[in-house]
Amino acid sequence: MSSRTQAEVIVIGAGPSGLTAALYLARYRRDVLVIHDGNSRALRIPKTHNAPGFPEGITGPDLIERMTRHAAEFGARIEEDEVTGLERAGQGFLLTASSERQWESRAVILASGIFLNQVDLPHDLHEQAIEWGVLRYCPVCDGYEHSDARIGIIGCDSDGAAEALFLRQYSEDITLMPLSHPELSAEQQAEMEEAGIVVEMGALTALEPREDRMDVRLEGRDASLSFDVIYPALGSRPRAELAAGLGIALKEEGCVPAGSEKDSGIPGFFAAGDVVEGLDQISVAMGHGALAATKAHNWLREQDRHTLQTQG
Repeated sequence: MSSRTQAEVIVIGAGPSGLTAALYLARYRRDVLVIHDGNSRALRIPKTHNAPGFPEGITGPDLIERMTRHAAEFGARIEEDEVTGLERAGQGFLLTASSERQWESRAVILASGIFLNQVDLPHDLHEQAIEWGVLRYCPVCDGYEHSDARIGIIGCDSDGAAEALFLRQYSEDITLMPLSHPELSAEQQAEMEEAGIVVEMGALTALEPREDRMDVRLEGRDASLSFDVIYPALGSRPRAELAAGLGIALKEEGCVPAGSEKDSGIPGFFAAGDVVEGLDQISVAMGHGALAATKAHNWLREQDRHTLQTQG
């Protein structure tokens, strides 16, 4: 008998998408195992008001704890480890971890999420700035909470300009600070001016988080600039290496192609949540998880020659 742990479906990642997939699969009476490395981006959310059903807001750790407990109560197994290898093995998949543990499964759902490209601050100070609410990374998630605030955007070219224009709907006090090599086009410069967005040039030399503000030092300026909140527009890195290793062609920005929660092009492999091209939001991730779980369940039924499919 193989010493490898086996499961019908393995979900990689325990964020909102992975845990939703695990819940659905468990309720479909599938043997489902969730493997995660403890790095869900949701765990770093001080409080979100974007999760439907929580009008008072909910912290990321509280949401993940509730979702973990919910999936486990229906039978999902959840283990912490870092999956570093994923390959086809016969009719299924073989997964390998950094701990050298191995698992076999008939189907896999990749819900590994993304890593943010962060500003250069010591880890503890960076996390404290997030806790204070003076450093944010997702305007769609919490721009509303900073209505009428002094908002600074650190970034360059289209990313920074786009975030500045998006946040302009919440405040009249918006400042865009391109990096040391600004690449704003003439059209973007005109858009900033028309929207009343201040553009401050100069390389970023220091960020100084305070409990009630973020001070920003730019090269060539004697005084620092102060903001109620800073949004870095530095992009992100999808954690899609495992998908690429299976032969999936990633999008230019490194995401798994949209629609992979339903059909990745590789039988038995599905992807869900922020690792998939689209809108990086909790509600989207949950929907992806439900879709991927249902498609995986139906795919297994087809392999077992059970022709009646679950609708969805």
